[in-house]
Amino acid sequence: MQYHFEDFVLDPDRRELAHGPETIATGPQVLDLLIYLVQNRERVVTKDNLIDIVWGGRIVSESTLTSHINAVRRAVGDTGDEQRLVRTIARKGYRFVGDVKETAAPEIAASEGAEAAQPEGTGLPVPDRPSIAVLPFLNLSGDPSQDYFVDGVVDDIISALSRMRWLFVIARNSSFTYKGRAVDVKQVGRELGVRYVLEGSVRKAANRVRITGQLVDALAGANLWSERFESALDDLFELQDEMAASIVGALAPHLETAEIERARRKPTESLDAYDYYLRGMWKFRQVSRSAIDEAMPMFYEAIQRDPEFASAYAMAAWCHSWRKLSRWLTDLEREIAEGTRLARRAVQLGQDDAVALAASAHALAHLSRDLDSGIALLDRALVLDPNLAAGWYLGGFLRIWRGEPDDAIGRIARGMRLSPLGPDMQRMEVGTAMAHLLAGRPDDALSWAEKASRHMSDHAFPISILAACYTRAGRRDEAKLVTQQLCRLDPALRLSNLDEWLPFRRPQDLDNFADALREAGLPK
Repeated sequence: MQYHFEDFVLDPDRRELAHGPETIATGPQVLDLLIYLVQNRERVVTKDNLIDIVWGGRIVSESTLTSHINAVRRAVGDTGDEQRLVRTIARKGYRFVGDVKETAAPEIAASEGAEAAQPEGTGLPVPDRPSIAVLPFLNLSGDPSQDYFVDGVVDDIISALSRMRWLFVIARNSSFTYKGRAVDVKQVGRELGVRYVLEGSVRKAANRVRITGQLVDALAGANLWSERFESALDDLFELQDEMAASIVGALAPHLETAEIERARRKPTESLDAYDYYLRGMWKFRQVSRSAIDEAMPMFYEAIQRDPEFASAYAMAAWCHSWRKLSRWLTDLEREIAEGTRLARRAVQLGQDDAVALAASAHALAHLSRDLDSGIALLDRALVLDPNLAAGWYLGGFLRIWRGEPDDAIGRIARGMRLSPLGPDMQRMEVGTAMAHLLAGRPDDALSWAEKASRHMSDHAFPISILAACYTRAGRRDEAKLVTQQLCRLDPALRLSNLDEWLPFRRPQDLDNFADALREAGLPK
């Protein structure tokens, strides 16, 4: 569908605004605003409507919204004084008031860049962050009386996904209009304005229940992920909660990975704040020093393009704290101050953003040694999103430093359960090893430390834990060899500066770790 007004042609499928033979250059959010105003021209569009559709519900300032409305007016030759096409309705919102004629759009040739186009037809524009609809699952039990259980599982999944601030989730009332209907996921994507669709089925037999789910890219029609979950049928409602948590925990990393790949394929000149954030996440996940160094400027670029993007501030702060934990800082005082500033700004902006709160909490605890505030922020993040794997394992790390290793092990294990194949597994291995070591279980600690050190062989932290574990397990020759590796990685590391490096609260925990490394041969 194309929209003609005055001498302009707006083509949502091609994502183009043309004035005669000339294509008007606009930013992606400006174009989304214009498309939404034109498609909803019969009514006044509220500011909340625009924020939900264009910014996916993310908190934006009044000035950001106003500047984008002004950019829409400039693109169509309008002004705030004239308001010939885009009218401000006082205390209500905005309305497109131009005369519009609709025509069928010419066929769009398939190409590699077609995924950036809006879906065919007159659907809603896709938000600029991951968006998903969870369809009613099929009841394969052959017993209609079991529909309540099947629908309950889907309700729990929708509720859990809705707690993820970075994810735009279609409400149950809209998703359940497709109940009992054969659907085409591409059509669902067009009608609901989402990029992803989750569909599945539930089968109950005897004393067991099996749930299958698959994630589909609604634009391309491609299956991105599928999984089967099975359990004994004991406590029905507890099982619903467990199944929903398992599905969401397994699904979330795949959603983020799919979005990262989408952002990586976009040409550089088309990137917006969220695309830079996703590219930064792709680098951050690689853990290496060079990758963290490349991730940081991408998060800063995201902040530059959207100064109220809480998660971008938080991830930039996490880069600084990761550099501190890995002993890569070249200007300790400056980077600690900068990382702390970023984390505090993220907390200010992201009071209801679980990802921003979790990453900021980790950064503040390591950079400013404020463990109690960090733990309080992580607890709030988990209230907002109980299925956030990072919230659980980062909370585990802070309990390690506060002297609560057994609590830490339980929290990290919960993170592993929620994200068993996620990119943070190696970090969780490190935390589990350290917690077992401080709890006086060197053999358990060693098995985890060996895994972690294989995955992070160029990081001082897991290598130091491995050396301490070998010492406590009575394997001193191996401890000395690993300590030699540690000294090659970080020639400046000494027993005397361990306290500056790791934020132990209890002196006995620091002494325990230092004594093990002293026996392993770390210099004073």
